[in-house]
Amino acid sequence: MAKRDYYEVLGIAKNANEDEIKKAYRKMAMKHHPDRNQGEDAKAAEEKFKEAKEAYEMLSDAQKRQAYDQFGHAGVDPNAGGFRGGPEGFGGGGFAEAFGDIFGDIFSQGGGGGGGQRRGGQQVYRGADLSYAMEITLEEAALGKEAQIRIPSWEECDTCHGSGAKPGTSAKTCTTCHGSGTVHLRQGFFSIQQTCPHCHGTGKIIPEPCVTCSGQGKVKKQKTLEVKIPAGINEGQRIAMRGQGEPGTQGGPAGDLYVEIRIKQHDIFERDGDDLHCTVPISVITAALGGSVSVPTLGGEAEIELPEGTQHGKTFRLRGKGIKGIRSNYPGDLYCHIQIEIPIKLSEHQRKLFKELDESLKKGGDKHSPTAKSWTDRMKDLFK
Repeated sequence: MAKRDYYEVLGIAKNANEDEIKKAYRKMAMKHHPDRNQGEDAKAAEEKFKEAKEAYEMLSDAQKRQAYDQFGHAGVDPNAGGFRGGPEGFGGGGFAEAFGDIFGDIFSQGGGGGGGQRRGGQQVYRGADLSYAMEITLEEAALGKEAQIRIPSWEECDTCHGSGAKPGTSAKTCTTCHGSGTVHLRQGFFSIQQTCPHCHGTGKIIPEPCVTCSGQGKVKKQKTLEVKIPAGINEGQRIAMRGQGEPGTQGGPAGDLYVEIRIKQHDIFERDGDDLHCTVPISVITAALGGSVSVPTLGGEAEIELPEGTQHGKTFRLRGKGIKGIRSNYPGDLYCHIQIEIPIKLSEHQRKLFKELDESLKKGGDKHSPTAKSWTDRMKDLFK
């Protein structure tokens, strides 16, 4: 079973600070500590306690957290050279092998997601899935783009040509399992088949490992992939690249690569689904007299007509000026929120003009300030 997201385990947001991480961990640790959970729930509580502990150890370390945010579990797996995985796939060696060996015959090579299967008498494993975080602009998310990414990958060792053995030597048949990759243990009435502990299911032993790849037969390198980002993609959505994850072992299929999209903060727009929002500052004069105002869109400038007496916070909608989502038939709308800017650093002459305007407005009575009149009336009712 694939590991849960560390942030999900602790129940925190991805931008949580150190105190929030520590607080969440303490809460989980107190709840699931083995001393506090006995009886039938003890096993489940112990697993959750271990899961929370692992999540805290990774997220409380700034360097490990950065690697996890960039590559997911792959970035903090010590067995994967910075990327998640390793040959076991199904949560690591011992348990995965025991589970596959004991129940493999019952479920007839029950397939898939990272677990072991039998092939030619040896244990094979699907490669681990990888995660890659890609940051793009709002414009790129709206219009789509093609990009290149570089990720670590395993390639055949040039020194031993994939054999894992030092040049001039060769692998030997395992004397424990006689090349089958499995051993049989008898427990009472049951005969249990397990992966050979000496050759780890390969059926062979390498007396003199290759110094370049340390007997793995493969080395870590960089590879470049083309990623097509569809128009309308949103924050957090993932692009699956089948077969581009960690390679399987013993002939098992490769895992997948998931490119997770992160959208940079925009200087003008905020995205809400397929809709966009922006703030449009205008002067007091424009708000009072009305007029045409230019506003930005992702496709260029547009104009909105302001009526006389436009108030602060008034919202104008431009239909179809938002983003057309991946699963949407029509683009969203652009919402322009009016912000009236009060002038500052006035000259004496300007101050005088404002005072004259104020006196003139007061002579006109409440018709110039209906909102203020309504507010004053409510205040009077409050203190009656």
